[in-house]
Amino acid sequence: MSGAPDIRVRPAHAGDDAAVGELLVEAFVHAYARKMPEVVVTDGRKAELRAVAAKRAAAHVLVAEVEGQLAGTVALWPPGAPGSEAWRPNAADLRHLAVSLHHRRLGVSTRLLDAAEAQAWAWGAGAVCLHVRRGAHGVRRLYVARGYVPEPAGDLERPEVSLEALVMAWLR
Repeated sequence: MSGAPDIRVRPAHAGDDAAVGELLVEAFVHAYARKMPEVVVTDGRKAELRAVAAKRAAAHVLVAEVEGQLAGTVALWPPGAPGSEAWRPNAADLRHLAVSLHHRRLGVSTRLLDAAEAQAWAWGAGAVCLHVRRGAHGVRRLYVARGYVPEPAGDLERPEVSLEALVMAWLR
């Protein structure tokens, strides 16, 4: 590729479900194996990541394409949507940001986050909430660099994982 790649972001459709699910599994398994080898991505977690059709029923799932190839994805639950983990009222819930191994460092995650945050604003959301696995320092840095700030009130402690809450809020 010469110059900046042509990155197209669009809503996911049913024909994307299998490929998006596999991209999520590949990205999560690879990232944890490289950066947090103590983390095991269970079969249950893989099934959750692959359940893209169910996710599309409740959330706005976006995909990014580079030169016609699936390059990344992110999901955004509207304020008050079933399954949302947003702890603030009138906040969207951002989850499952992933970029394929072949499309890293091209600006794909930036374009996906720009589109997701614009959608949250269009819905009238006052904030975007998200969770990062405690210890996932690189992912945390990505969000903090965009303006997300830690908000311990939204932290989640589950038997299998400890999640740190971050939020980007704006005045309306």
